[in-house]
Amino acid sequence: MIKRKAIYPGSFDPLTNGHLDILDRSLKLFDEVIVLVAGTTRKQTLLSVDERVALIRVALATRKNVRVEQTPGLIMEYAKGNHINAVIRGLRSPSDFEYEYMMASMNRNIFPDIETVFMMTSQGLYFVSSTMIKELFFYGGDVSPYVPAVVKQALEKKGRGK
Repeated sequence: MIKRKAIYPGSFDPLTNGHLDILDRSLKLFDEVIVLVAGTTRKQTLLSVDERVALIRVALATRKNVRVEQTPGLIMEYAKGNHINAVIRGLRSPSDFEYEYMMASMNRNIFPDIETVFMMTSQGLYFVSSTMIKELFFYGGDVSPYVPAVVKQALEKKGRGK
């Protein structure tokens, strides 16, 4: 029997409860899910790749059939090289869909054997994004309803900016 393996790629800067929602639901569909932290991104990040990987590993320590990896290259190259069947992409809003659809179409053209699975974030979390969390935190807001406790602690160690 073929093992159904998926990657859930992203910058995860920082990991949010919205990410966890998508991951937990993905674990019901796949035998193994690899949270793949993007090592290179055009975004300016708050946390280093190593910090993000370490935080995610702690946050996911009790979940089975999930592991955390990082890649400095293209996620689809990682998927192909690791016999991955699917890429999980979370959607929060209709505007997310347009970008994700274009990316999935390009990926499908280049890597036709790897499926992209779109998952809508649960209703109570659709407004949660890493960017919003960083903004809320920097201006003194309470991020604890939106991130795992370990992430909140890491943000507090970084300190608030202004």
